[in-house]
Amino acid sequence: MTEALIHAAVNTGTTAAHAQPGPAAGQAAAGVPVSAADVEAAVHAIADRSRHAARSMATANRAWKDRGLRAVGAALEENVQAILAANAMDVQRGKDNGTSKALLDRLTLTETRVEALVAALENLANLPDPVGNVVRGQTLPNGLRLRQVNVPMGVVAAIYEARPNVTVDIAGLALKSGNAVILRGGSAAEATNQVLVRVLREALESVGLPADAVQTVDQFGRAGANVLMKARGRVDVLIPRGGRDLIQTVVTNSAVPVIETGEGNVHIFLDESADESMAVEILLNAKTQRPSVCNTVETLLVHSGATVLPAVATALRNAGVRLHVDQRISAALPAGIEAEPATDADWATEYMDLDLAVAMVDSLDEAVQHIRTWSTGHTEAILTNNLANAERFIAEVDSAAVIVNASTRFTDGGELGLGAEVGISTQKLHARGPMGLTELTTTKWIVQGEGQVRG
Repeated sequence: MTEALIHAAVNTGTTAAHAQPGPAAGQAAAGVPVSAADVEAAVHAIADRSRHAARSMATANRAWKDRGLRAVGAALEENVQAILAANAMDVQRGKDNGTSKALLDRLTLTETRVEALVAALENLANLPDPVGNVVRGQTLPNGLRLRQVNVPMGVVAAIYEARPNVTVDIAGLALKSGNAVILRGGSAAEATNQVLVRVLREALESVGLPADAVQTVDQFGRAGANVLMKARGRVDVLIPRGGRDLIQTVVTNSAVPVIETGEGNVHIFLDESADESMAVEILLNAKTQRPSVCNTVETLLVHSGATVLPAVATALRNAGVRLHVDQRISAALPAGIEAEPATDADWATEYMDLDLAVAMVDSLDEAVQHIRTWSTGHTEAILTNNLANAERFIAEVDSAAVIVNASTRFTDGGELGLGAEVGISTQKLHARGPMGLTELTTTKWIVQGEGQVRG
């Protein structure tokens, strides 16, 4: 690959056409054929530049990083019309290609959503710097002074789809935690991400931070993503965010350590003692506020002794929710409430739309067993006025987030005070639940002595 092509590949602030990969190759920005070897060389060059930028970011103090975050926020506001124009192109292309309603919602940016991104960056700037935080420490009997402190991961890569807000969220979190980030945002949001990456890089440069702390491999399409997944030693951690197929592809094929985010087959259990007005309000919020996101409820479990089903079902149907119900729920629905029979596929489905599977259970034990069978380990909630049942639910349900008497929509980094999130981790190693600043750090042991030697 020529030096000019490598420069075009890594200089992500410039305009570059999206790669159209064949079986083993793509197209460079200028239309010059690019072999698999060329793509690999270019992505490795990007990663090496990220590694260099990460060293600078690791030594940047909080004030400097916060200036960078606020500069990015100001740049987003200044460039909002260019961002929305590019996004409109992506959305129209998605409509033309038959993209689902749920993915179109995730793809779409509005002035309000851009304002929310700016607010999230300001929230990040106001949060404590995780770098240097002392996790634990002690002085040993031999006089050695020990500290375990948080330090940046280094080079963080993210592979995601149709979510341009993630471009800003992940970049902001990576910057505040002293990392460099490599982004693969997918072809669906190609135009939007191209503008966003340019804005991010220019904003960082304006305050003296390295532009290469934010880079993209979108110009190499899937071929670039494949190389990124194999760049062990150049990339420290890889975070996939998207649908089940994308996540499993990354988990299965990556040689880089992966923090796995998961799909959200989310449950709410209506206990026998659940309050009717609270149940209606929470179910409407959890299902209809934004049905395309991963913390939306997908299955409702109703205790056979609960009296709130008619009111809940009526409110959900009036809001346009399609109910997929078992036989017992069907028999208990008020006259005139439409529903269709549920199958096992419904209990396993993350609809990401105005659909809800509903089953009747005879006990808390039965509800917990259903959740254990079908849950993806994201978020589960119980609505109850029975403290003992609430405590049992908390203890026995093994998901990243367990909620009592509140909407599942609160499983979100911004809502939980993390400023933003990289994703919702459903694994159990290192990070679980909404991943904020601390989850993008690792630790380092610092040992200080005065000449001690081991006996």
